[in-house]
Amino acid sequence: MEEDADAGGVSFALPDGTRERISYFVTLPLLLAMAYTLPDCRKDKWRKWYGLQFVGSIIWIGVFSWLMVWWATVVGKVFGIPDAVMGLTLLAAGTSVPDLLTSVIVARQGEGDMAVSSSIGSNIFDVLVGLPLPWFAYALYSQGAVVVKADSLFVSILVLFLMLGAVISIVICSGWRMTKGLGYSMFLLYVLFVAQDLLRQYGILSFGAAGPASSKQPQCGR
Repeated sequence: MEEDADAGGVSFALPDGTRERISYFVTLPLLLAMAYTLPDCRKDKWRKWYGLQFVGSIIWIGVFSWLMVWWATVVGKVFGIPDAVMGLTLLAAGTSVPDLLTSVIVARQGEGDMAVSSSIGSNIFDVLVGLPLPWFAYALYSQGAVVVKADSLFVSILVLFLMLGAVISIVICSGWRMTKGLGYSMFLLYVLFVAQDLLRQYGILSFGAAGPASSKQPQCGR
């Protein structure tokens, strides 16, 4: 039945159930935008246009990403939330939802290795391609360097390595199996990571980083 539905293309029929209808109306603008701009390669007559669908999908991802960052910035300014906090919570969750969905799908199919490697590979792609490529394009366009404001970069990298070591240790203790205990442990690590980062962003927690006051030279002879 799922294969028959995929072969039939996009359906705009109103589903049954309150929750399904709410989800339908929330996602309807996105569905209409992509249904009328991208060829549906699930249909036989559009199968050879897969390249156009792929490029169009990348363009739509760029448009949605730009809108998401813009809206998150506006919301952060209105409620007085720093950009770093919005990026750590709202934007990070929004960009990771596709990884979450794909990991859940392949994990239910019994492909645990694929679920884990997908999450790791997507983050490696973000760091090695997702960040350098836009910076490189901007540097070529503006003939200048990209200034990155990261006063606590060393502490962030240290926390990242600690989290990586904790994740590997938990996986080893779980016998290299995806269990409920492993999932609860990962949730706990994420909560701890977000908590310490928020505490550092708001100045509640400090690891001895040099601030404006500590950067002054001692005044001798007075």
